[in-house]
Amino acid sequence: MTKKATPGKNPASATTTPAKKAATAKKAAPAAKRSTATAKTTTAASAKKTAAPAKKSPAAKKAAPAKAAPAKIAPQESHTALVRRARRINRELAEVYSYAHPELDFENPFELLVATVLSAQTTDLRVNQTTPRLFAAYPTPEDLAAAVPEEVEELIRPTGFFRAKTKSIMGLAKALRDDFGGEVPGRLEDLVKLPGVGRKTAFVVLGNAFGVPGITVDTHFGRLVRRWKWTEETDPEKVETAVAALFPKSEWTMLSHRVIFHGRRICHSRKPACGACPIAPLCPSYGEGETDPEKAKKLLKYEMGGLPGQRLKPPSDYPGKPAPPLTAG
Repeated sequence: MTKKATPGKNPASATTTPAKKAATAKKAAPAAKRSTATAKTTTAASAKKTAAPAKKSPAAKKAAPAKAAPAKIAPQESHTALVRRARRINRELAEVYSYAHPELDFENPFELLVATVLSAQTTDLRVNQTTPRLFAAYPTPEDLAAAVPEEVEELIRPTGFFRAKTKSIMGLAKALRDDFGGEVPGRLEDLVKLPGVGRKTAFVVLGNAFGVPGITVDTHFGRLVRRWKWTEETDPEKVETAVAALFPKSEWTMLSHRVIFHGRRICHSRKPACGACPIAPLCPSYGEGETDPEKAKKLLKYEMGGLPGQRLKPPSDYPGKPAPPLTAG
């Protein structure tokens, strides 16, 4: 007996054999695979597009110069670590400024003493341009002590504060004549008794005219040792004591010259040339100034920048040009 087909159903499709199922699955697999691959490609492209940085301008495309990282100093740097770092800085400066020297022109202790007093509130260059006429007119303490104040004032006018400075240099000249036989004393306790002479001036004279070690704390020296975290002190005498504890006495005078040289040439007050600094990796204040090497080079002064120095008669090993006399502008 033949069964009747159920209305609305196709007998051929009513039952799907296992063989047909396998064929259908096999046929659908490549399509699914293609769909998945397309989705992956789309996702990857989207992610790449999102992660891609914005296009740089032609100027920004230039490779940035390598920058020195600031020195990493522990919040509580031990005294031993501080001494090692400070002495390493001194050694580096000694290589860079092997020719460091006092930047005042002088022929004897008296000239150095007077020139140092005149250097207050002005540059060594201006003093060097002024003292030739002064010392030509008054070569000894006796001569200066007997001078007419108004004439001395006129000679030293370019250094500024000429009335107060005239009083100081004539006062010290009289003290040298009356109390020291016309000779500059070689002891700190005697020098600081002279009019206009403090510890800074005394150490300049002692270190450079008598070979007695001393630390000269001027504005450059104080600024740099605080930047280097050698001390936080601001009082010159306390700065002197703190720094003296880090170095052997034999280094004090030359250390002073090197630090002052560095402060005048590279580590300026307002715009230090960090990118041209030879001790940048040792400096905890790196980055306070210009870090781009090319821009920093333009900030260098005196012989480091290819310019004349401060002395009209520099030492023979000085690598720069002598300063011009006052009449030459």
